[in-house]
Amino acid sequence: MTQPARTHHRIVVVGAGTAGLTVAARLRRAGEQDVAIIDPATTHHYQPLWTLVGGGLAPLAASARPMAGLIPRGVTWIRAAAEGVDAANRTVTTSQGEVGYDRLVLAPGIQLDWHQIPGMSEAVATPFASSNYSAALAAGTWSALRDLRSGTAVFTMPAGPIKCAGAPQKIAYLAADWWRRQGVLQDIRVVMVLPTPGMFGVPVFARELERVVAEYGIEVRFSSEAVEIDPDSREVIVADHDAGTKEALAYDVLHTVPPQSAPDWLKATGLGVPGTATGYVDVDKHTLQHVRHPEIFALGDAGSTPNSKTGAAVRKQAPVAVANIVSSLADRPLVAAYDGYASCPLTTGRDRLLLAEFDYSLEPHPTIPFVDTMRERRDLGLFKRRMLPTMYWNLMLRGRA
Repeated sequence: MTQPARTHHRIVVVGAGTAGLTVAARLRRAGEQDVAIIDPATTHHYQPLWTLVGGGLAPLAASARPMAGLIPRGVTWIRAAAEGVDAANRTVTTSQGEVGYDRLVLAPGIQLDWHQIPGMSEAVATPFASSNYSAALAAGTWSALRDLRSGTAVFTMPAGPIKCAGAPQKIAYLAADWWRRQGVLQDIRVVMVLPTPGMFGVPVFARELERVVAEYGIEVRFSSEAVEIDPDSREVIVADHDAGTKEALAYDVLHTVPPQSAPDWLKATGLGVPGTATGYVDVDKHTLQHVRHPEIFALGDAGSTPNSKTGAAVRKQAPVAVANIVSSLADRPLVAAYDGYASCPLTTGRDRLLLAEFDYSLEPHPTIPFVDTMRERRDLGLFKRRMLPTMYWNLMLRGRA
């Protein structure tokens, strides 16, 4: 670990999350000798596991590992927070000094904008509301769901791009399955609030999820979102954007998800898509190169690519980004292309999974031979709980998958 007041590296990666670590590892495997990664965190979280933590199927500790053991060998770890980018002078400003670069990879992840929904921060501080989008809250989700025997449970999802857009639905299915197994589902009103006009953007998966919600008896509010929460009265105000109306839903348990955007410091750089407020880095959706600053690349949640923001998307973006960075440094044309592949392993029950794989065409893009992944399957239950974490820690973050 080094952090002089002013330094320079051939390739600088901002963010040691899934995208940053994967790209750094692949760059080293591609023969790049001078790679630095900027991130102040001492712990790395495998965030997809938080759904299972909230559903009572995994311990929170299983999602965390020390960052020091994950930084790829030979990569300089600058343990500082990124605070800005000067694209004209090719420097990143950090909490401890400036870092110059020949090529910059922006992968700082996404921030949770709790403040955008009045009352949300206060609500999740009570025992009656929680969110699997925070490590500090996920275990509380399970406590609230586990003990409910009657009443109303509300699950909300915000409009706009968020990481793992299937997660707001997954916890509802895990909860409903638990309540059914406890013999109390018939005494619980389950309401799901979705900003979308349907269950999923890909019709074949939407039809399967329609069957799932019907099986559980879940009420779905489409084209709707939570716009305010009153933690004292335990009410969530839901706006129906099609009807132009608002409804107050009383809840006994609430699982809510905050709106999300690029980190505030990144928004201030001007590297985002012009005319938008979310600050996602303005890159070509195929090459992952910035459209105005060719020495900058971005991938993962903070990029503007119109794909679902998932770890599976990063797995397909990373080799494209690395190939094009190497080509860019050698003044060769960028020929690697990302097709928008993303995967959402939707836990539709405590032992069932729907593996939704798709690309920019919004058509199914299955990758597991001889397995029908367009229907929920019991034999894929261990895929989410065991295989994916093993692949993540041992292969993906090491640049091998």
